[in-house]
Amino acid sequence: MDESWMNSISPFVRAVKIMKSSSLTGEWMDHDHVFTYIEQGEAEFFLSGVKYEAREGDILLMHPFMSHIIKSTSSVPLIQYIYHFDLFYDEERSLLKYTAATKRMRKKVVDREMKLASIVPISHLQLADRIDLKKRFLLLNKEFLDKQPGSSLIMKSICLELLHIFLKNQADRKDDEGKMTKGWAFIERAINYIHECFSDPQLNNVSIGEHAGVSTNHLSHLFKKQLGISIHKYVTHIRIEQAKKRIVDGKLTLTEIAEEVGFSSIHLFSRSFKSAVGIMPSKFAAMQSALINENR
Repeated sequence: MDESWMNSISPFVRAVKIMKSSSLTGEWMDHDHVFTYIEQGEAEFFLSGVKYEAREGDILLMHPFMSHIIKSTSSVPLIQYIYHFDLFYDEERSLLKYTAATKRMRKKVVDREMKLASIVPISHLQLADRIDLKKRFLLLNKEFLDKQPGSSLIMKSICLELLHIFLKNQADRKDDEGKMTKGWAFIERAINYIHECFSDPQLNNVSIGEHAGVSTNHLSHLFKKQLGISIHKYVTHIRIEQAKKRIVDGKLTLTEIAEEVGFSSIHLFSRSFKSAVGIMPSKFAAMQSALINENR
């Protein structure tokens, strides 16, 4: 990889978080870079259809608009250290608070933000580098939360250090290249269709299969075999994630949210939400409201 351009990068850190999940299966696409360090556990990462087996001590680096499906595969909770960033500071992009990608953002992404698109997106760290990374990440997290004068500069420098750790551990090994997921073209078409039509309560396996260009039975087999989840559960997952975003926004009632994300009734929505999240949507809404009031 030509590294001459690296002398000019000026990273902007948008979000920093530590995620812990006992059971994680989900799909994401972001408009910025996503740096993920596996602190504990194991997971399968499907990055634009290529499967990588990630374990404790691994870093995964996703470039903008790279679809990533993550499935936890270990008995212990999956703990991830995550931060989102742009390679180059841009005043307009710096105002974006959310990281989820939209079609409009895809059209506006600049070539310079895709400089890392050609690299193998996984690195395996030795113990010394793991210790070094944790120290730096925890400092990054502190600066992000404190937001003191000069924090943006400190976060920029830490981002560069973490990128260096990732790049220096890039191994020239065949097993790091990942394996293309069998039937990914059908899975990807189905996933895109689900994201476009989740609000339709009539959305079902048959219509999804027809849009993907494959029989319902074969598509169901691909989802279970490759992603470890049924089509129905994946649709429910997307609807619940969309509902959580709307609850956080606080602009709609729970009944309006249930209808907007494709549930046929508030009863079905409440039952599905509790099954997926562990609490009723009303309690989730109350917790979000309390967090907002705490931060004021």
